[in-house]
Amino acid sequence: MTLRFLFPLVSAAFLASCDAIYQTSDVMPGVSQGAKVRVLPITPQNVLLANRSAYTPQQLPAVFAATAGAGSGMIGAGSLPDAPYTEEQRPGMPVADLPPQVTPQPYEIGIGDVVILATPSGDSIAELSGLLAAQNSRQGYTVQDDGAIAIPNVGRVAIAGMNVEDAEAVLFQRLVEAQVEPTFSLEIAEFNSKKVSIGGAVNQPGVAPITLSPLYLDQALAGAGGVTVPDMDYAVVRLYRDGNLYQIPLDDLYSRSGMQRIRLVAGDSVFVDNGFELDQAQAYFEQQIRLSEFRLDSRATALASLTNEINLRRQELTEARSNYLAQVELDAVDRDYAYIVGQVNDQSRYTLPLGRQGTLADALYDEGGGLDLTRGNPRQIYVLRGSDDPMDFDAVTAWRLDGKNAAALMLATRFELRPNDVIFVSEQPVSKWNRAITMITPSIISLSANAASGD
Repeated sequence: MTLRFLFPLVSAAFLASCDAIYQTSDVMPGVSQGAKVRVLPITPQNVLLANRSAYTPQQLPAVFAATAGAGSGMIGAGSLPDAPYTEEQRPGMPVADLPPQVTPQPYEIGIGDVVILATPSGDSIAELSGLLAAQNSRQGYTVQDDGAIAIPNVGRVAIAGMNVEDAEAVLFQRLVEAQVEPTFSLEIAEFNSKKVSIGGAVNQPGVAPITLSPLYLDQALAGAGGVTVPDMDYAVVRLYRDGNLYQIPLDDLYSRSGMQRIRLVAGDSVFVDNGFELDQAQAYFEQQIRLSEFRLDSRATALASLTNEINLRRQELTEARSNYLAQVELDAVDRDYAYIVGQVNDQSRYTLPLGRQGTLADALYDEGGGLDLTRGNPRQIYVLRGSDDPMDFDAVTAWRLDGKNAAALMLATRFELRPNDVIFVSEQPVSKWNRAITMITPSIISLSANAASGD
């Protein structure tokens, strides 16, 4: 066979190969295999149209949003011990046993006290709150457990254990450091750190605070509504201080002026009874001690119980989350998917995210691994979406993204995916020819060889 007959044979083989040896996929508008295909470009307006289709992303299970919480609440102290009761006794006249004199000391600010920083404002006093002096406002700062108060824009300043003068000096220095006008005065609005308990035969048993002014025994009794004993001759005021018990006959307290100036200190317990014997007073003080210990024990028990409850709840949450993740790994959880095919680095199934919308850009550059730049055609990126209408079930909309323009890729970050979307990346035209030529080259060589041997 001569070479003049070889060229027609090679040409025929090449044309046959282009049609039969290699067929490429593409998206064509019109009717294809019974499906009506509509191709629409992805533009800012069409993105809004495509995103209008109703879809609510699946949510992450509630167990991932739950916290161990604060438990079922602090366990209360329960019922308190019954108040002691001692039958009245009337022996001989009581004898005075006075407590030692207390050296006067300036009031020391303590935990629980409420202080006010105030600046002069005309004829009134306004509170210094943060960087501005608020007119007609007197909200205080509570001394917290660490002995400090928290001032906005200044920070925490420790003042517990200081008298008013020393506390003012410390606050002055901190305000200067914070560049706040330091013209202010320090006031104690509530005295909560130092108290004296008063019980027994008084009209209003309770607790009396110790303030800037000294608190004396007769003032404390008057503040409790006065004593209610029927017989002043046998009434006794018991004073429990620092583990020692003192007694003052009520008649001596009011008849001898020196005794009225018995100054009380923080932690004192005062009890008024009708007898000389110490049984009832001792029972009262023991009750105060038991109540204090009972509350502390109850709080410790409550905290331990609360910690155990929170730990158990945290373990339950961890186990539930671990079980869910194991189900996801085994593909046992119903999820929504889109599918990535065509000329991409990794054809795969893209799982739509939980609790938010997944986008075309997410799918291409997360699961798909990006376009195959050697074979993929960035001008022909399609999102194939079927119709949800049963009357139009054979309709397919192909949303086409022209990724050749880098600015158009911004639209991919706004184009929301829907379940069962198919993302298709077409092949480069030159790749089609290269692949066809590669596939028919062995045939051409074979034909040439056969023709040469036959000639």
